[in-house]
Amino acid sequence: MTLKLIYPTLAMIFWIFVVAVILAWRRKAAFTSGAVRPDEVSVSTERYPVPARLAAANFTNQFESPVIFFALVMVAMETGATGYAMALLAWLYVATRVVHTLIHIGPNNLPLRGAVYGIGVIALVCMWVGVLIAVL
Repeated sequence: MTLKLIYPTLAMIFWIFVVAVILAWRRKAAFTSGAVRPDEVSVSTERYPVPARLAAANFTNQFESPVIFFALVMVAMETGATGYAMALLAWLYVATRVVHTLIHIGPNNLPLRGAVYGIGVIALVCMWVGVLIAVL
């Protein structure tokens, strides 16, 4: 049943929206506090305070490895690779993206953030293997 993969996909899309809201709040806070003026960031975002830059970097991250996730979900659904193992891997990936965001926009502990990112990539590789097995 493809619904097993729809739910983590919808959750991942929802998380991207959450990160966008966090980014908007942090940028608004930067303007409201006077930390930055619109003319200072109209060309480059370097002048934003660190919290806003971290949120922006994380928002950008949501369009990097998640693209592979979305592609794998579509291919998995097309090939019938939609079992419980694939669903578990999809949920694991989404969980790592949420945790990665919380670390990135919070304490920004790079070794921990990297480890969580790595787990997510391993989940993607396993999903890819699952799709590969389904088509062979």
